[in-house]
Amino acid sequence: MEPPHNDTSKQDPGRRPWVVGISGASGTPYAASVVRGLLAAGEAVDLIVSRASRLTLLDETGIAFRDAHWREDLREWLARGADGKPDTFPVTERALDAVRYWPAGDLAAGPSSGSYPVQGMLIVPASTACVAGVALGLSKDLLQRVASVTLKERRPLVVAVRETPLNGPTLKHLVALDEAGAVVLPASPAFYAGATHIQDLVDFVAGRVLDAAQVPHGLYRRWEGELGGGSKGEAPKAR
Repeated sequence: MEPPHNDTSKQDPGRRPWVVGISGASGTPYAASVVRGLLAAGEAVDLIVSRASRLTLLDETGIAFRDAHWREDLREWLARGADGKPDTFPVTERALDAVRYWPAGDLAAGPSSGSYPVQGMLIVPASTACVAGVALGLSKDLLQRVASVTLKERRPLVVAVRETPLNGPTLKHLVALDEAGAVVLPASPAFYAGATHIQDLVDFVAGRVLDAAQVPHGLYRRWEGELGGGSKGEAPKAR
């Protein structure tokens, strides 16, 4: 049966998306903020949601992400705030048209080949199991396969690891990813940007992921060398 991704006949032949891989670690609001930021910047997105991440998404948001109904489930997810409030963010049909979804078990998917044109890959959040699989080149599912392809093609790979504490084997895997050219970006919020809400902390991490990918955004207030900046009120948002 044909995988439930967007109709390729409607794709722009010049389309070069960012692949967003979502693993089973806690932190699905980070992924939602990254996807919203990419779409707001006019970027195309190829989305891979691992089987384990579906359980995390269901646990953290109550949303069941389904292959056959991925578009409506994605709309509901992207509209939800980090505090769980539905319809916090507007999600247009035009924005969803920029997303192409690939099931995690589809190892024949476009991004599994280095000849498929993409800008790079963002894994957010990245579990320690995902980190190990990518570092060891296991390619046990599409997410890990695409990460391996991204590294071999020398494309940008950002790994937003979300776990604490980190043991020795995971630290070695992260060093291996760094040596292979990936950006290891712990999902570690900062407070100098004037966070007043859980969404601000989520958006800071998402903004740093987009910074690593050199995608413009306005998700958090940047440091300008002035003490007390975090007490100036709510940080500006551009969604």
